[in-house]
Amino acid sequence: MPPVPIRVGLFVTCLVDLFRPSVGFAAVKLLEDAGCSVEVPAAQTCCGQPAYNSGDKADAKTIARQVIDAFDGFDYVVVPSGSCGGMIKQHYLELFADEPASYLRAQHLAKRTYELVSFLADVLKLERVEARYDGIATYHDSCSGLRELGVKQQPRKLLASVAGLSLRELPSAEICCGFGGTFCIKYPAISDRMVADKAADIVATGADTLLAGDMGCLLNMAGKLTRLGKAVRVRHVAEVLAGMAGETPPIGAARPERG
Repeated sequence: MPPVPIRVGLFVTCLVDLFRPSVGFAAVKLLEDAGCSVEVPAAQTCCGQPAYNSGDKADAKTIARQVIDAFDGFDYVVVPSGSCGGMIKQHYLELFADEPASYLRAQHLAKRTYELVSFLADVLKLERVEARYDGIATYHDSCSGLRELGVKQQPRKLLASVAGLSLRELPSAEICCGFGGTFCIKYPAISDRMVADKAADIVATGADTLLAGDMGCLLNMAGKLTRLGKAVRVRHVAEVLAGMAGETPPIGAARPERG
């Protein structure tokens, strides 16, 4: 008998659902190509991070319980976002530290939850992808993915196997872009200066494409680059790894790319 495929629940994230569904489809393709059975629970909602970051722990707990219920029973839960992945994997444990029963359920979910590219590289041991992207790219490491989940070399390793792609390192790759969830709303002037510095560094690399693994960072940087009139294509790393970059315009683009 053929081996039973790994059953994965895909946590789509709010920003992917509302602004960039193609990232969700790319994630499904990558996981299925790697031999997983993928399901997208209809009952999933926001991870609860905006409420949690704003100090609203009561609503954050309500949302977290719904997420825990929705993803019960899967072998793994995979998230195309270091920010949401970090919320589920790290902060749910803090959220339910005073509720032993809920803490155990949160802990069980946390142990099964991975950021998408980390899951492909670290759990499935994927060495390469069959994809092509013609261009010079630079990569931004999102704060949550890097510092909470240890996502750094995994995307670079898989991007190295993409035909036609040359990766040029961003000197400020590990510096926050200024989005920071609700930070950009609370401190807009500071956030704008941070993303302006980031945009200047991106342009200075000479890369024609900016990649990252978090939609919040990507929307923030794409918006600034567009306002500055810079011709840098912005994409989620999953779209490139899945070979689906040609199917949608870049993030923040007004019109589809011309091939």
